[in-house]
Amino acid sequence: MPLGSFAVARYTVRMSSDPRRKPATRSRAVADSATADSEAGVYVGVQRRGVFALPADLRKRHGLDQPGAQVRIVERDDGVIELHPQVAIPADQAWFWTKRRQAAEAEADADVAAGRLTRHASSDAFLEHLDGLRESR
Repeated sequence: MPLGSFAVARYTVRMSSDPRRKPATRSRAVADSATADSEAGVYVGVQRRGVFALPADLRKRHGLDQPGAQVRIVERDDGVIELHPQVAIPADQAWFWTKRRQAAEAEADADVAAGRLTRHASSDAFLEHLDGLRESR
């Protein structure tokens, strides 16, 4: 899954304030094959302690099957409960974990291991080296 898809998606679940209302039940096969994007939605059972399971395809699509994934819960004034998928990698650091950046990091590590690097005694020496590289173009 591309890291760009970690942008926070939103799923809305409307909870009824009427305790006598029972949600419609669906077979596991139907619930597992449904997606949260369908207009009908997906019903999931809530256990006594408030535990419920999100469908596997939804968890996978939004990285919630990864270690450390969490869901932020927001209760709105209009009675809607929103679930916001959260991943272990903060959004402002996701660029570092892209395939392109990780390939560049691996290349840099290989250069260091092979001794293909230049050390400078001071920042002035480093800047002089960069100026020399620029002039040699």
